[in-house]
Amino acid sequence: MAHNLEQRDGSASFFSVKEKAWHGLGTIIENCPDLTSAIELARLGFEVIKQPIFIEGGKVVPDKFATVRTDTGDILGVVGNQYHVVQNKEAFSFFDFLKDEACFETGGVLNNGNIVW
Repeated sequence: MAHNLEQRDGSASFFSVKEKAWHGLGTIIENCPDLTSAIELARLGFEVIKQPIFIEGGKVVPDKFATVRTDTGDILGVVGNQYHVVQNKEAFSFFDFLKDEACFETGGVLNNGNIVW
């Protein structure tokens, strides 16, 4: 798929306010959502965890971890031991103070969760 939008349950993990996106997928809504609704509409409610990486024979790769979606089990990448996972809800919560001055116009998931907005 050229758009790389995540597809689950027969629909795209994407929303837009009033305007249809170029790919014509996702949920179109009439008014700007609050933070909680934007996360739900964009399907950003999944969590990510760090898991140790093992090689053949069961040996652990030192100081390296896989970042993994807990809902799908998809591996998103490999990180070092200093990496701290920030959940989508946390990452976008700082926008909440702008709720009276700004609008969530779009949101979504690309590449199985590697890119979110």
